[in-house]
Amino acid sequence: MLDRRGFLSSSLAVSAGLAFRGSLWAQLEALPSKLPERSLYDSNEDAYWREMRKQFLIPAEEVYLNNGTVGSSPAPVLRAVFEGYEACEKLNEADPEDYPIWGYASWNQFRDPLAAFVGCDRNEIALLRNATEANSYIANGVDLKPGDEVLITDQEHPGGEHPWDLRAKRYGIVVKKITLPRPVDNPAQVLNLFSDAITPRTRVLFFSHISTFSGVVLPAKELCALARSKGILSAVDGAHVPGMMRLNLHELGCDMYSSSPHKWLQSPKGSGFLFVRDEVIDRVWNTIATEGWDDVKIRAERFQRIGSSNVPALWGLRASIQLANEIGMERIERRHRQLCDYILAAMLKRGAVSWTSPDATLRCAIATVNVPPLPRMELEEWLWKEKKIRIRGADPHKLRLSTPYYISRADIDRYLEAFDEFRKKKGVA
Repeated sequence: MLDRRGFLSSSLAVSAGLAFRGSLWAQLEALPSKLPERSLYDSNEDAYWREMRKQFLIPAEEVYLNNGTVGSSPAPVLRAVFEGYEACEKLNEADPEDYPIWGYASWNQFRDPLAAFVGCDRNEIALLRNATEANSYIANGVDLKPGDEVLITDQEHPGGEHPWDLRAKRYGIVVKKITLPRPVDNPAQVLNLFSDAITPRTRVLFFSHISTFSGVVLPAKELCALARSKGILSAVDGAHVPGMMRLNLHELGCDMYSSSPHKWLQSPKGSGFLFVRDEVIDRVWNTIATEGWDDVKIRAERFQRIGSSNVPALWGLRASIQLANEIGMERIERRHRQLCDYILAAMLKRGAVSWTSPDATLRCAIATVNVPPLPRMELEEWLWKEKKIRIRGADPHKLRLSTPYYISRADIDRYLEAFDEFRKKKGVA
């Protein structure tokens, strides 16, 4: 029999559970249980993408133009995560030595679809938490001596640049930066800058496949070929690529690749991966050591052995891959490019200065422009508080506008109207 305190505690717990089910669960249950028919795409593309927008919990009145920072996981992904928790939390595995948080598993049921999606072999993939973690594995794992050089660009994310800075400060390697043009006009510019900067001490070329700073899509395949021709390792930060555009790592020819599928693939937060080409795996040391750290037979799996892990997030990662495959990456990439071109052209008509490449092959779903004299942070805050429009940029005047497939041209037009209103408000012609 419950006393008063026990009754109140029990009641509060039940109320909290009902509140949870009445909010998140109710919202998920209200979303469509099926994706729009593929035939709808052929008859009416805009209608198809409008229906796809209904898979997201982002409120209908919100315009989200910041997928470059983080994406929203759609209903199929969230449902998969909850199914993962339901399966894991019962702790009723047939084998008494098996546990759902097991940090020493191959996780092939998750690695296999990912490897197929990004064009590599299962044994070259390690499931981690994000690109930053993977980049730290790379920077800490490659054998380098004091004075050895790592060549990077001036547009790297802190999670890509600073692992090398730490290695330089602690062990005396040299980090050299290439200054990329703003904008990059053509692939030859980039290839020439890297080629000219290589010295006999260069050991690693590290660069972002798509820059988080400007959104430029660098000629990664050609850069990796350049590195290999010089006997140099190529390591690519691909945080933005999976889910934004098609990717085949074997065709790319890189030695190492990191990514954060929580951006454009809309996977759960805390799901990432590291690719290491099979011929290079034995040249990379582990950063975290536990059972199996030096077992060469398990190949890249040894990099994902970090102890207890968030297995339900891997259920969500698998579901996000399935969703992208069901929609079709060709359709997704085409939509990304169309929306990016649309918003870029509209901003250029308004006098914006572009850091987005004029070469269509060097851009995909991020348009980066400067809008002086408008103060970026004031504009960003005003758009969100007054118009429910989310963007991101950098001081003083840079705007980075992401165009995920689920937004519409009407959403972009709404942003443009708001931008014009703010410009008029600030007395800018």
